Amino acid sequence: MAKKIFFVDDEIVIRENIRTCIDWEREGFHYCGDAPDGEYALPLIEECKPDILITDIKMPFMNGIELSTIVRKRLPDTKIVLMSGHDEFEYARQALRIGVEDYCLKPLASADIIQLLRNVSGKIDLEADQKLKMDQLSRSLSKMEQISREQLIAKLCGGLIASAEAIELASAQGFSLIARHYAVILTDIRPSAAHNPEDLDDIQKTEHLIGALFEQGAQYVTWKRSRTETVWVLKSEQQALLRCLTDQLADALNALAQEMDISLGIGGIQDRLQGVHTSFLEAEEDKHWRRIAEQHRSSLFENPDFFEHHQYLDRDGFINFLAIGSPRSAEEQIRQFAAGFASINWSTSLFGYYTLNDLTLEVIRKARKLYRTTVSPEESIETLKRMIRSVESLEEAYAYLGRLAELFWKWRADSTGKYGELIAQVKLFVQENYGKEGLSLQDAADLVNVSANHLSKVFSQETGQTFIEFLMMTRIRKAMELMQSSNAKSYEIACAVGYNDPHYFSNLFKRVTGMTIREFRKHGWQQDGLLGEGGTKGA
Repeated sequence: MAKKIFFVDDEIVIRENIRTCIDWEREGFHYCGDAPDGEYALPLIEECKPDILITDIKMPFMNGIELSTIVRKRLPDTKIVLMSGHDEFEYARQALRIGVEDYCLKPLASADIIQLLRNVSGKIDLEADQKLKMDQLSRSLSKMEQISREQLIAKLCGGLIASAEAIELASAQGFSLIARHYAVILTDIRPSAAHNPEDLDDIQKTEHLIGALFEQGAQYVTWKRSRTETVWVLKSEQQALLRCLTDQLADALNALAQEMDISLGIGGIQDRLQGVHTSFLEAEEDKHWRRIAEQHRSSLFENPDFFEHHQYLDRDGFINFLAIGSPRSAEEQIRQFAAGFASINWSTSLFGYYTLNDLTLEVIRKARKLYRTTVSPEESIETLKRMIRSVESLEEAYAYLGRLAELFWKWRADSTGKYGELIAQVKLFVQENYGKEGLSLQDAADLVNVSANHLSKVFSQETGQTFIEFLMMTRIRKAMELMQSSNAKSYEIACAVGYNDPHYFSNLFKRVTGMTIREFRKHGWQQDGLLGEGGTKGA
């Protein structure tokens, strides 16, 4: 941005020469005015607030020393250059005392003035850069003080922080979030009825065992969600290793189930840090349905009639069929999977009802995992329970399983495009308001009249990225457009796209694009696929 210059001298010829003999715009400056003495100049200076004031010392009414003293107090950022036709030490000493930037003797040629202004302009830029760095450092320290490691993990799981920012804050706190694969696991560990519920030693011992298990092949960070519940974010370079660890964990906790009341939720493995949010949502759902299924399974095993039936419905086979099968072969497959029901006397035994109930919960759990946004579990469970209670024969059991399959496939069909309009509204809202620094998930949720939590789940499920990630990528793309179409400074572009911290914006830009701002300005869009649809490069 061009520096503003104001000139004060009581000789009109000198003022006119200075004003007309220099091509101010070409030299990168803006000549905003001049005046014949300090008293006349003062209100003009306060109005235009010049970056550099050049003033003669010997003038009537108010001399240059008096003017400089007042300007120094009222406009401390304005740099002052004093001119004098007298080579006297007393003037130089007074100039130094009030803090002027330079002191020179008249007459000055145009080239001398230009060089003088460039030197002072360089000092202004240097001071502005130093001030900016100090402000950035102060904000960074403040931000690090305000967010702990657990708060960072909580924000990551909640989809409330962009991947690049999470990586940067984690690095500042001395740990890394960078990996090829991620998975979230929830554990809720409580002492059994025989133990003192206030005694946390058993909980801590169990969590220590879980941590030791994970350390065999993965790194992890935790978030203590409550006194008994812990969120584990696992990361590893090997997807198969994460899958193996989650299987081992389930086996280990099953062995401890007699001594502890343990609930477990396992989220899917994700290959991007932003997928931690999705994995966390899946883990929450998994824990919920595991607990419900376990309660019903316990009732099933408590029923003596259960042990009379060594044959039962092929639950896993049935669920896998629903996930990949089609209605054309439904009747044949259902009869095959439910062949074990043939020996049940539906009028005297409760075994069939328990089994159908258990299967139904597993089907809903699977549907929620695959088609999260289209399944209403509470409404579905009540309807299906009524249908189960009406079953009185093998044929009616087959018919019920057929209805359950139809419902699953309806959820599968409805999952495509149900929230298309809502997502389109939110994306348009972001594209129109990305320049607002405080733009948040709650703002978008208010727009479409849903809760922030619901919008977070829907947006993540439907787009494959969190709301925060989409907002960040929209801002980065707009910043890239501005860099290509204007000469605006990087801090001006940062502010234009909603980032008031230029240092943070610069680091974020490098993290997302793989290029510094300087490199991007030089090479532009030469790298094909620099930013994919909604994606980042490298993060």
